[in-house]
Amino acid sequence: MASRQPTAELETHTVTNQPVPFEEVNLFESDQALRGAVTAFGGAVHAGHLLAFGAKCGTAETAQWGRQANENPPRLKSFDRYGHRLDEVEFHPAYHELMALGLDNGISGAPWAADEAGHVLHGAMMMLMMQADAGVTCPMSMTYACVAALKTDPEIAKIWTPRVTAQSYDKRFIPAPEKTGVTIGMAMTEKQGGSDVRANTTRAEPAGDGGYILTGHKWFCSAPMSDAFLTLAYAEGGMTCFLVPRWRPDGTRNGIHIMRLKDKMGDKANASSEIEYHGAWAERLGEEGRGVRTIIDMVQHTRYDCTLGSAGGMRAALAQAMWHTSQRRAFQKTLIDQPAMRAVLTDLALESEAATAIALRIGASLDRAKDDPGEAAFMRLATPIAKYWVCKRQPGFVYEALECHGGAGYVEEGPMPRLFRQSPLNAIWEGSGNVIALDILRALSREPDSLTAVRAELETALGVNPAYDRHCAGLEAFMEPGALHEGSARAFAQAMALGLQAAALKQTAPDFVFHGFCAQRLGENRRGYLYGDVEASVDQASILERARPDV
Repeated sequence: MASRQPTAELETHTVTNQPVPFEEVNLFESDQALRGAVTAFGGAVHAGHLLAFGAKCGTAETAQWGRQANENPPRLKSFDRYGHRLDEVEFHPAYHELMALGLDNGISGAPWAADEAGHVLHGAMMMLMMQADAGVTCPMSMTYACVAALKTDPEIAKIWTPRVTAQSYDKRFIPAPEKTGVTIGMAMTEKQGGSDVRANTTRAEPAGDGGYILTGHKWFCSAPMSDAFLTLAYAEGGMTCFLVPRWRPDGTRNGIHIMRLKDKMGDKANASSEIEYHGAWAERLGEEGRGVRTIIDMVQHTRYDCTLGSAGGMRAALAQAMWHTSQRRAFQKTLIDQPAMRAVLTDLALESEAATAIALRIGASLDRAKDDPGEAAFMRLATPIAKYWVCKRQPGFVYEALECHGGAGYVEEGPMPRLFRQSPLNAIWEGSGNVIALDILRALSREPDSLTAVRAELETALGVNPAYDRHCAGLEAFMEPGALHEGSARAFAQAMALGLQAAALKQTAPDFVFHGFCAQRLGENRRGYLYGDVEASVDQASILERARPDV
């Protein structure tokens, strides 16, 4: 009987024509669009920090953490072995490494401590962290944004703001005063209401010690392992905002029961849950009956983060597509040198850079708002406009980048399926498309100065591109009596967003990017139904060279 040969001797081929992994790349240094936006909006002072952070986010080790955290999602531990309630969430060690990467480097705390361009710094860090793993940015975002709500009560802010901005990740499940840093979650919506929070039924009764006792349920609690939650409940004076800590002031566990973790289609590394308040102790934030007003400023920051999340997800998908097509060959050419592929990648690069530019422009308005009423007004309207459009664009964008990989893009071992499953989230979180469109109408009606500020922004780029000028002139049709209503709100949001993207690119990018975007998105023969139908005037070579991640 013939003896078996070793497997190595039966080898039929060697592996060739495959790209090396997209690892050990400085994600900030290699992203010219992001660097240009950071500089244009005053963040150059943070370049050293961003270079160091971009290098950490792009390592092979960080990529491995992202894979592990998503392949080993969080688990709910409701009871200990003796039957005592725990209501704790257990995570893979890779999750904690990612959380430390972001929080220890200041993604949530540094923007409030920076002397200048703090929100631009945060924006750039969020875009970089999104490329390491998107799921962990959810608690980072809420921890960053909660400072705006905490400010409504100076006494609570004095205690909690230093904990939130400590730039330290402490994973221990212990009372907040004993930790080196904390995270904050949100628990707002209920089964019967969803976005209509005024349909909530959770009740708040005075506790007799200055606090309140909450009873009710929340259908979505983001990051239930957090040290405290911002939540809405009905007090005697109406809908009110509360801060609910995981531990009572006496050091005992608070009455927050995690009923189950949500089984989501993406965002696997992050825990989302349904919770119930069983006599949970809470502190009131703001006045009774002013709960929605109390969280409005926070929502501006979390909507900023939704825009950043989608812009970061686009950049991650584009970088992967360009990395793959620059190394993979077919029909005697590298894929990126094939005319059809070059057109697709050019179109994607324009879309990605426009998303980055408008996102960081919102960050600049947050930085400037406290000293400039015009910037504050701009921020109030431009934030939901940018959130609506950029987040809506992400899923189709990521799909097209996935297709650039061919069949390999559809295989779970690669990065694209995770990016694709993540892509719809930001359009849903903090207000789905219709909710945001209606919020835009409310901003126009209640704060007309916000429209004045946005118009002033659009005027800064007039006179250099005919397509842009025509687009801006066409926006005035929405101002005709009866033209702007709930049925046309989405069309208005899209048209305004495209104009603001172009205006932002005029500030952040070379002329060939600005004019290329105007030709593709604003021209008389505007493209956009599918990526890859590129106007002849677009400088594809320069745009592709600018978007390359392999510096």
